Amino acid sequence: MTQAMDVMNVALWIAFIAVAVAQVMAMIRLIIGPDTGDRILALDTMVVNAIGLIVLLGIAQGSHIYFEVTLIIAMLGFVSTVAYARFVLRGDIIE
Repeated sequence: MTQAMDVMNVALWIAFIAVAVAQVMAMIRLIIGPDTGDRILALDTMVVNAIGLIVLLGIAQGSHIYFEVTLIIAMLGFVSTVAYARFVLRGDIIE
């Protein structure tokens, strides 16, 4: 039983590190992105990475509340990405 727990802990640490590196790389793209579209995609990627980090935290702590939080963040992230993209393309969000 303890060997399975050790493997799970190692897998969680590897996943945390991988998603954190992906978050940093998306942040770099946000800062040096040559185009506005690249910056929008970087923000959307950062939302997805944040969701991944929260899910991993929920798995590590064994709590179910984090999964509900990620659903709300995913909905808000999608709507904000669409609204920002429409604003950049058309200059107006609501027609």
